[in-house]
Amino acid sequence: MHPLSSGGWKEIGARVAQKIAPETEERIAKLVERLRAEGFRVTPQRLEVLRLLLTTDRHPSAEDLYDQLKRRFPTLSLATVYKTMETLRSMGEVLYLEFKEGSTRYDGRFPYPHTHLICSSCGLIEDLIHDPVTADVNKAVTQSGFALSKYRFDLYGLCKDCQKAPGRATVSKPA
Repeated sequence: MHPLSSGGWKEIGARVAQKIAPETEERIAKLVERLRAEGFRVTPQRLEVLRLLLTTDRHPSAEDLYDQLKRRFPTLSLATVYKTMETLRSMGEVLYLEFKEGSTRYDGRFPYPHTHLICSSCGLIEDLIHDPVTADVNKAVTQSGFALSKYRFDLYGLCKDCQKAPGRATVSKPA
């Protein structure tokens, strides 16, 4: 199985903050209001998909979200997860990360273009927190007068854990 395909990791909740930050709770509340204002039903299942997506530092697939929530919500369907993701994407509240082998992962914490660090071995995706690339791109685009609609910048290599794993190939460091 390719590391970026579904099933690359099982427990999203393991990397979800134990206590949700006040600004995240506020964002969730505003999104719930917006969903209702636009005529969407906010079921407990949809609310948990939203909450999980906005609080995990992972970049889950729809299948990962479904697998994490189906024990608590036995009536939850994978279709509900996909519809929720599409609704959030259309609202600009989730970033789709599509890969050429056909998998899609989602970023709900930072739903705007930014740099991702992607492990070529295990498929871990991390956000580059202090991202000078995005700042430089935004500055250059603004100065050029170009109306940028989207871009994506991914850096591939090995995460810390995979670098330490016995028998793993090493990645040469830039000069």
